[in-house]
Amino acid sequence: MPVEPQDITGGKSVYCFNQKQLDGAFGLFEEASEDGDALRREVERLEQSLPRNQRAALAFVLIDRLSKTIEESTG
Repeated sequence: MPVEPQDITGGKSVYCFNQKQLDGAFGLFEEASEDGDALRREVERLEQSLPRNQRAALAFVLIDRLSKTIEESTG
């Protein structure tokens, strides 16, 4: 029996990013460096291997795990 994809759009806002954080992330992604190269390779790999909904789910899981890591290390 096929499994229906789960819609992860819409709903209450949970995470907030400021412009400085977003600019920093894109700056690192776009810069000519080992870090930038690694990020671009990984994004390309994920975009080729996962459908959009799975990439979105992964992004949310990573953001949640990162926010909890920050809370644990500062709290």
